[in-house]
Amino acid sequence: MTQSTVNAELAFKQPFGAQEKEILTPEAIAFLSELATRFTAKRNALLATRTMEQRQIDAGTLPNFISETYSIRNREWKIRGIPLDLQNRRVEITGPVERKMVINALNANVNVFMADFEDSLSPTWEKVIDGQINLRDAVNGTISYTNEAGKRYQLNPNPAVLICRVRGLHLPEKHVTWRDEPIPAGLFDFALYFFHNVKALRQKGSGPYFYLPKTQSWQEAAWWGEVFSFTEDRFSLPRGTIKATLLIETLPAVFQMDEILFHLRDHIVGLNCGRWDYIFSYIKTLKNHPDRVLPDRQSVTMDQAFLDAYSRLLIKTCHRRGAFAMGGMAAFIPSKDPERNAQVLQKVKADKEREAANGHDGTWVAHPGLADTVMAVFDRALGEKPNQLDVLREEDAPITAAQLLEPCRGARTEAGMRANIRVALQYIEAWISGNGCVPIYGLMEDAATAEISRTSIWQWIRHEKTLDNGQVVTQALFRDLLAEEIRVIQEELGDQRFCQGRFDEAARLMERITTEPELVEFLTLPGYRLIP
Repeated sequence: MTQSTVNAELAFKQPFGAQEKEILTPEAIAFLSELATRFTAKRNALLATRTMEQRQIDAGTLPNFISETYSIRNREWKIRGIPLDLQNRRVEITGPVERKMVINALNANVNVFMADFEDSLSPTWEKVIDGQINLRDAVNGTISYTNEAGKRYQLNPNPAVLICRVRGLHLPEKHVTWRDEPIPAGLFDFALYFFHNVKALRQKGSGPYFYLPKTQSWQEAAWWGEVFSFTEDRFSLPRGTIKATLLIETLPAVFQMDEILFHLRDHIVGLNCGRWDYIFSYIKTLKNHPDRVLPDRQSVTMDQAFLDAYSRLLIKTCHRRGAFAMGGMAAFIPSKDPERNAQVLQKVKADKEREAANGHDGTWVAHPGLADTVMAVFDRALGEKPNQLDVLREEDAPITAAQLLEPCRGARTEAGMRANIRVALQYIEAWISGNGCVPIYGLMEDAATAEISRTSIWQWIRHEKTLDNGQVVTQALFRDLLAEEIRVIQEELGDQRFCQGRFDEAARLMERITTEPELVEFLTLPGYRLIP
């Protein structure tokens, strides 16, 4: 079935093989079509509002708390409640919805696996469909995987709780169109995961749980609330069956956390400090403000004042409303070198001790090898308690807009610029080749960390910033360093791997999105055109 209209509205641009027929059943397509028909136009309007509000910030208006919603922030209310199997979330692991990864993550020493259709997945049609099959099989307990050497992977008896992260509001699913326009990718991911798994999840005492990324306003959160409520009504489910954790990973959203919780109060269970995307959003949102330009990426750590304020405000806001405050991602990955590995574990431990001491209820890791270290940190901090909802931070002084927007200390260096180029280039090459989760120089890179790398350079060029060696950052300097770092990558990887890759395409894309006069909002949007 190619370009076939399944009903009056939806058309599919890929043939239906065996995999598609398992997931894109007539009943699932009917549900997806209802969601697309009912919610696409409003989603498009929300994206238009983003553009309008960004223009105001570009013109000089800094983000701030909303005066019109003062009453929501200042009266007492709570979210609807948190299911039993989400009460203890002290360690969560994240990763793409690939079959072996799903099994290993669910078997790790963690409480929750966030199965990711978003930043750690390159959304080829095959991977998106396979991901739905993998999660369905995981929910049913039938998932297994045998590698080329014959090693078999299967689920342990008590796997972690599964949460599905759908794609962000801005992303299209180009292979499915509604009235000749690509449908919202997040609706596609949500509809299929919910439809195929809600019954089995509820039968085993869990439920359809989601992570919502890249939200920029309470209106966007309310849109998801409408999607969830419509779905519950359509399937005759009690209000609040669907539960979501929303990532506060954009600068505009940090000023609207109470409002987001309020408008999703039937369905939300917590907010998460999506720190890497938040740093990216700080750059992107304040791109026209020369006094807010960030230093080298390595300097932008959680002890910087603007990030510390963000973490503490999120905890205080969530716990006041009975919602979880989840910590951010440890992007380090274990090393086979014992000395290097000890350093990695110490850095991760210090980061997670800061989060636990601040009052976070749990945190994220990107690799199973970090789970024991991080679990020990939160076990010490929480003891017998399942969470830290009792940590209200009532003694804190109110956090101001100025604190959340505070410029960041640190140097801009040529070494930092070169590192940004190498990381972004290798990540873009991997992404357009179908891999969205890539170990590079000891860190697990996903789209968010690559975005920091390329938008930093764009902003340095835009404002003609000077490196600590006196060089002014210009397009010409960037192009020179890009050419040199391509050769470094070729030497590091070897000629065979380099020539088999798509580094020429990646370099062209990186050069374009780093030097265009208007900042390209997400590298995944032009990148999406380069994947099948």
